[in-house]
Amino acid sequence: MRFERPEDLQREERAIKKFVSIFSGTYKKLDPWNLDYRIFLNDKFICFVEVKGRKGRDMDTSYPLPIAIRKLFKMQETKRPCVIIWACTDGIVYGKYKNIKGSISFGGRKIREGSSNDQELMAYYDKQEELKCLRY
Repeated sequence: MRFERPEDLQREERAIKKFVSIFSGTYKKLDPWNLDYRIFLNDKFICFVEVKGRKGRDMDTSYPLPIAIRKLFKMQETKRPCVIIWACTDGIVYGKYKNIKGSISFGGRKIREGSSNDQELMAYYDKQEELKCLRY
């Protein structure tokens, strides 16, 4: 079951637009069970992107930044460059998934009826040099 609401998708779209504006790139949304986007520069593929929402949190209070281990596996399976973006209320935090260091523990969010991924193995990232911030 998918739980993304229109406001979640708007937050994701705002984040990807901000990210590609750094280098005048373009993006293509991927299917719902894949990573979120393919990123292009001058019509040439440069990376995949997964956008994670940090609803109600700004860049300074979003740490540790979470992502499900299953998403990291998807990134690894692509054998291509991948970036994680955390969409905060005041901007984005982003980094190349292979360059950031984090910790792993079981976690997630409050379990919702019909969900199979609310509680799972997660990676958490503290503030570090490899994570960049960009305000909206």
